[in-house]
Amino acid sequence: MPSMQYQQAGSRGQCAPLPLLLLSLFLAPLAPGPAQGAIEIPPSFKKPPEITNQTKSYTAFTADDFSLSCVASGNPPPMFRWTKDGVQFDPSSDPRLKTSENFGTITWNLSGGPFMQYQGKYRCYAANELGTAISNEIQVITENTPTLPKQRRVIKTVEEGESVTLICNPPFSTNSPNIHWMDRNFNHIEKSERVTMGLDGSLYFANANVSDSRDDYTCNAQYIVARTILPKEPISLIVNPSNSVMMNRRPNLLQPKGDHSNHLALRGKNLVLECIPEGLPTPTVQWKRKDGTLSTARTSKKNFGRWLQFTHIMESDDGEYECTASNQLGDVKHLYTVTVEAAPYWTKVPESQMYAPGETVRLTCDASGIPTPNVSWSINGNPVSGIDQDKRRRVHGGNLILKDVELSDTAVYQCIASNKHGTILVNAYIHVIEIPPKMLTEDGRTYRVTEGQKVNLDCETFGSPRPKVEWVESLSEVSVLANNRMSQLTNGSLQISNATLEDRGLYTCAIVNSNLSLDAQLEVLNRSVILPLPESLRIRSGETVNITCLARIDPQLKETWRQWRKSGQKMMETTDDKYRFEGPSLIIKDVNPEDKGKYTCEVHTSLDHADATVSIVVVDRPDAPHHLKLADIRERNLTLHWSPGDHHNSLIQVFIVEVEEQRYGRGKWVEAARVQGDVHHAKLSLQPYGIYSFRVKAVNEVDESDPAPPTEAHEIAPAAPSRNPEDVQSNSTDPKTLTITWKEMDMLSFNGPGFKYKVMWKSKDDRHWHHKEVEGPPFHVNNTEIFKPFLIKVQAVNQLGAAPSPREETGYSGEDVPSGAPTGVGVQPVDNSAVKVSWEAVDSNKVHGHLLGYKIHLKWLGPPSENGHPEHGRRKRRERGKEHGSKVIKVTGAKTEEVVGDLLPFSKYSVTVSAFNSRGEGPHSSPAIFTTPQGTGEGTAIEKEAATLLDGAGSLVEKSDMVNSTQSFYQIHGLEPGCHYALHVFFSNKTHWRRDIKTEGPGVSEVQSGFATQGWFIGLISAIVLLLLVLLILCFIKRSKGGKYSVKDKEEGQVDSEARPMKDDTFGEYSDNEDKRSVSQPSVCPESKLGSEDSLAEYGDSVDIQFNEDGSFIGQYSGHRDGPGPGGPDSSGATSPVNPAAMPPPSLGLPNSITGIMGRGI
Repeated sequence: MPSMQYQQAGSRGQCAPLPLLLLSLFLAPLAPGPAQGAIEIPPSFKKPPEITNQTKSYTAFTADDFSLSCVASGNPPPMFRWTKDGVQFDPSSDPRLKTSENFGTITWNLSGGPFMQYQGKYRCYAANELGTAISNEIQVITENTPTLPKQRRVIKTVEEGESVTLICNPPFSTNSPNIHWMDRNFNHIEKSERVTMGLDGSLYFANANVSDSRDDYTCNAQYIVARTILPKEPISLIVNPSNSVMMNRRPNLLQPKGDHSNHLALRGKNLVLECIPEGLPTPTVQWKRKDGTLSTARTSKKNFGRWLQFTHIMESDDGEYECTASNQLGDVKHLYTVTVEAAPYWTKVPESQMYAPGETVRLTCDASGIPTPNVSWSINGNPVSGIDQDKRRRVHGGNLILKDVELSDTAVYQCIASNKHGTILVNAYIHVIEIPPKMLTEDGRTYRVTEGQKVNLDCETFGSPRPKVEWVESLSEVSVLANNRMSQLTNGSLQISNATLEDRGLYTCAIVNSNLSLDAQLEVLNRSVILPLPESLRIRSGETVNITCLARIDPQLKETWRQWRKSGQKMMETTDDKYRFEGPSLIIKDVNPEDKGKYTCEVHTSLDHADATVSIVVVDRPDAPHHLKLADIRERNLTLHWSPGDHHNSLIQVFIVEVEEQRYGRGKWVEAARVQGDVHHAKLSLQPYGIYSFRVKAVNEVDESDPAPPTEAHEIAPAAPSRNPEDVQSNSTDPKTLTITWKEMDMLSFNGPGFKYKVMWKSKDDRHWHHKEVEGPPFHVNNTEIFKPFLIKVQAVNQLGAAPSPREETGYSGEDVPSGAPTGVGVQPVDNSAVKVSWEAVDSNKVHGHLLGYKIHLKWLGPPSENGHPEHGRRKRRERGKEHGSKVIKVTGAKTEEVVGDLLPFSKYSVTVSAFNSRGEGPHSSPAIFTTPQGTGEGTAIEKEAATLLDGAGSLVEKSDMVNSTQSFYQIHGLEPGCHYALHVFFSNKTHWRRDIKTEGPGVSEVQSGFATQGWFIGLISAIVLLLLVLLILCFIKRSKGGKYSVKDKEEGQVDSEARPMKDDTFGEYSDNEDKRSVSQPSVCPESKLGSEDSLAEYGDSVDIQFNEDGSFIGQYSGHRDGPGPGGPDSSGATSPVNPAAMPPPSLGLPNSITGIMGRGI
């Protein structure tokens, strides 16, 4: 039963009469534990006799060995009497015997003397006023101490190889002796399959060796009960050498004789069957059960397999057993028929109990045995059949029923069972008595268990008739027996199985028809649980494993101890830290195969325990395969067999077969085959003319094994090559030379001696093949025509023949540079920056090789004309042209036209075309001259818009209208001289370009940074400030006089200009520091003004601003158009708002507009 705790918490109930109270106080310490029968008699009450110990049957070799003992309990103490062989035996009348005071013990009174007459069957009777108990029969056998008769020395002479038996034949005794064969120095004769001892004590030699010759084979018989050892006369054995030892013989049995034996065995006893053979070579012995399976629990093989021993034989062992002795020449068999019978034994015995008058008593005893035992009843030692018949008493087999018992029915009843193998007896008393009911269990006991446990709430009572009790829940007073997990035992206890937390509470046990009761408090705590562990761990040998065992325990409990077990055995920490306990963890270092097994973590508390088990499987790479053997050898094919090594708990997944070719590849092992782990052979195909060794490796989930020891070398006969080289081609680099190459074959494919390559070639016009045998590639054919096609092939040959006919390939002699140039080069404009160049293909006979393509050579020649443009603009365009320079466009393949882009608008170009092959580039074609149109030409305008923004020093911001990206400039009017401006160009509401500028007299300069601390810069700034002050004074004077600007100046400041392409430049954005300076420094200039709403003004040079499709700027320099007006020879279009008829001249006075601001320092 699981652990539980209880404690006394007080008592309750009605006071008992004084005599009973005193009796209960006297009996309480002696009250017995729970019982499953009727009334349990306290020791202080009168009690019928009960035999508690007696002498078992024995053999006496001397008078001092004679002793009979019979011990019995009862109140009043019983008196004893004896019977011998069924007749009264009075030991007090025999002076040679001594008895105890109550005759319970009989011993020998004198030393020595005759004692044989005391052999017999004895029985003891113990009696008091309540009845008589009888002992089981005690059989005493008397024997004289064994002695040896006079012996003669035995000498045995045999030929080598013959069988021989040395007979012991010890003196007989009912207690069989133990036999020991020893030499004169008391050393045991060594036993083996060849030399064994039989059940009769004799020493058997299956075949004698010359080394068996000696003169001191001594049989020693040890009689343990008689306390004596009898050494027999030594036996001499002489084994003569003989040639017959070379002649083998089939087995024969020395013991037992014949081919069949019968054995009778009694249940519970031991039985040994033997099979001792002789023969040369020494036979082996096998045992089997012919009519069933041999029990491994009760049978074992002893004496080098010559004995089959049954321990505590059972009825199920009844059957036929066969031994077979065999060697290379044959075998011999012997059949045993084993019959198992049984002396009587009890399967159920009656119980001694107390009963109240008027009750019905039923005593039951069941006995079994083979043959079936006869069961009878006696009362106080007298057979029931010899007693007056009582209508209240009925006997039927093993059942005795007595109704309406009376005080006079108190007696000891005997149940006796007997068959031919013996007699057994059991006593049971009936004690009829009247006693008022009494609670023996203290009141207020508290029981503590954990969930799932079984608990018994005690309610032990005493009384006759036996008190009846019932259990209820204290609060509800409802019977607890409605719960199928709760049951009431015959001793009154309440048993609760699989306790739950809901079972907690107070329970009451009450004696029916009385005012006696008691309370029991049940506390149910949470069971201790170990958190789940993995069922199995696969650990590689040499690693460290950590098993953590965490437990959940009720807060009211404390872990008392933790225990680790391996395969059921307790584990302890080791000094070498092999096994170490750290808190809840078990650490196993350097795991090896011996560490495999089941590891159990046990967590114990004062009430329960929990355990969890994890299996550790130690895995490692497999051992190397072994026993490699070659079989089924046929020309180039063979089968390699092997035996697998230990897989170390990780099944082999695959075997790798490796081959070493020792003629060409000694020391180089190459994988030849892979087979599944359950296949232990591989079929291999090998190359001729090879000398091979083989080895095998095994692979499991851990790693691969070491390779098996290689086989001896195996040579394959040579043969002609079976295949030709691959990748045959021409790789000619020199003109008028055919170079043939191929991939060299592996030497293992040579297949024989004298290997060479037979190179064959012919032109497509030849009828016959040219050939030559060479050692290897490349092979050159000289003095051929340039780039002439040939048929080529290469064949493998050796001294035994040639490979199959090879496949023909087409090759070419070496190439030369093309000698012809493309003709008919033409140019067709696509837009202002792209043209389509076309040409006629070069004659194939002039290519002198494989045509790889054409190269278009493009050279920028400058603008069409520079007349009418300022020098500054011409210089800028030349610089841009130099940057553009010349370029080559490569066109691969046989194309004869290509679109060439990224050209400068309004530019003159020269274009030539040449063919090229792998040798180089041919002559150029005649040049073709073309001119790209202007930015507003027929090309497609880029449909993107941008805006400019000019920030004055006074932080006044003015914004222009949207400007089309096809315009090449934009003019801003109304700027004041000597003022700082921030110019922004926006695209998609983002600043794409920014510059800080300052108007200076007739020109515009960019504000430079980084010189603020230079002396010359400070002086320059001071002079400019002074000049500005003078100018401001003049401005105020003129305004005060009502002065006007001249019409000419106003007209010159408002001239529209023509739109031009922009330069492909990237414009930086202004910084926050510059913005801050512009805002924080007040300007002395008037408000900044925007000029023309449509264009940037042009002053001398122009700045072309264009937008790519991604919104970035492309700036290009361009000069003024040549010619005096619209429609001139170099005009790109008619006069329009974006293409004006005339350009304004540079201003010579103080500027009030900006033009060409992107032409400097960008």
